[in-house]
Amino acid sequence: MVVEKPSHSSNPLEQFVLLAKSAKGAACVELIKQVLETPGVYVFGELLDMPNVQELATGVNSTCANTLNLFAYGTYKQYAADKSNYLELTAGQKKKLQHLTIVTLATRSKCIPYGTLLEELEIKNVRDLEDLIIEAIYADIIHGKLDQKNSQLEVDYAIGRDIRAEDINVIVSCLQDWCTACENVLVCVESQIHRANTEKNRCVERKSKIEKEIVNIKKTLKTQLQERAEGSDEVMTTDTREAAATGDKGKKTSKVKGGLKLLR
Repeated sequence: MVVEKPSHSSNPLEQFVLLAKSAKGAACVELIKQVLETPGVYVFGELLDMPNVQELATGVNSTCANTLNLFAYGTYKQYAADKSNYLELTAGQKKKLQHLTIVTLATRSKCIPYGTLLEELEIKNVRDLEDLIIEAIYADIIHGKLDQKNSQLEVDYAIGRDIRAEDINVIVSCLQDWCTACENVLVCVESQIHRANTEKNRCVERKSKIEKEIVNIKKTLKTQLQERAEGSDEVMTTDTREAAATGDKGKKTSKVKGGLKLLR
């Protein structure tokens, strides 16, 4: 089953980033709760970089900071494993965290079995799971289709989640490996192109040589035919002359009355 999705272009996080510049303590906590509840906000890196938000990590509001980090980097299973370390989530916040968990799973595999999704999202039945996936597709955070026959989600695209500072080196390493692989492929392609051009030039030269040989053969055959034709004409002329000479010698003369000679 293919699900069409709408497109979104605005960035609702910007208004919260502006408000976070002046919000402190309890006001900042409420602001974070609103961010986690607001539809369309699925990345939180800009907010995590705000000094007022970072101050929450070392005070009595550390659970709020932990919850924001969970939404930025974590999954629903992590939340379910230790709920005391986080804020109590509303139904809307839980659903958003489940959507983000699907995104994380989509980065690991393009075909996610329903069994894995049911376990990671702690959902009891497939109908509720499919409804949640359809909501994620409509939210434009994943593109894909539900393969109900094989009980799996086939993912074509998923948004990128926030990146931890310690993961940057891993990403750089992966990109470097990718660049190296691309360069190796490019060298291989260039080598194949060079071989193909060399073979093409060789074929062109061979074709030209064969064409010249054909022209020479045609000229030789034409000359030979002309010589044979001329030789045949000479033979025919000679034969004619010989026949004429032989005919004159073979003729007999006889005398008739009156002195007239007759040829026989």
